[in-house]
Amino acid sequence: MRQSHCSRSQLARDTGVDRSTIGQLLVEGQTRLPNGQLLADAAAALSTSTDWLLGLTDRPERPGDLLASAVSMTGAERSAADQQIIDWHREAAGYKIRHVPATLPDMLKTEAMLRWEYDSFLSRTPDQAILATHEVVDWFQADTSDYEIALPIHELNAFAAGAGYYSGLQAAVRVEQLDHLAALCEQMYPRLRLFLFDARQVFSAPLTIFGPRVAVIYVGRFYLSFRESERLRSLTSQFDWLVREAVVDARDLAGHIRSLNVAGA
Repeated sequence: MRQSHCSRSQLARDTGVDRSTIGQLLVEGQTRLPNGQLLADAAAALSTSTDWLLGLTDRPERPGDLLASAVSMTGAERSAADQQIIDWHREAAGYKIRHVPATLPDMLKTEAMLRWEYDSFLSRTPDQAILATHEVVDWFQADTSDYEIALPIHELNAFAAGAGYYSGLQAAVRVEQLDHLAALCEQMYPRLRLFLFDARQVFSAPLTIFGPRVAVIYVGRFYLSFRESERLRSLTSQFDWLVREAVVDARDLAGHIRSLNVAGA
């Protein structure tokens, strides 16, 4: 009642009982339980759960509110460089970040690559994507967080071949991007570690785990974010499985990239 700024009279009106009934429930040193209807009405009026009022849990949130705080859905701009992602990076400052990207990781892309990718993207211009990506890169370079990335090996092969998603991307842009990626993986190791896994053996949806703070699954137009500790542990275990099963280790990544044949080059 104190937290809700609710008086005895107000609670009596909200629950449809006499003020004296509320007073009897609040007598110090006496245990008197309300009937089920009054308990439910009081919980609704005070925005809490019946279990908490009965002392059966230490979480006062209602089940629906508790679920909403543990799992939430927010709009996604497709780019890992959008403002929501930047905010999650800041929240996880100092913690290891684990990332399974949908394509090549945005923070490791060249400007030419971003311009090609965002030229036909209506809700974000290439310049906006570039500035946002630079903000994530600046955050990473200035902070103490480690960054682990697990990428399907077929994604890198398709990029080198200019196939699938990367069909139509000029060979010169792909060569520059691969050189840039190899150089970054060498310069930033071990703070930045990129592993390649075989999607025929193991699989993951696009996923980012921001330390112990929040884990996010990308589902297209939305992010599903999880803050409950057990879900965070499960998703972290999923990522660590990808790393254990990697076919190219982070220490060998730069050499592997330089061994790729770029179609059309």
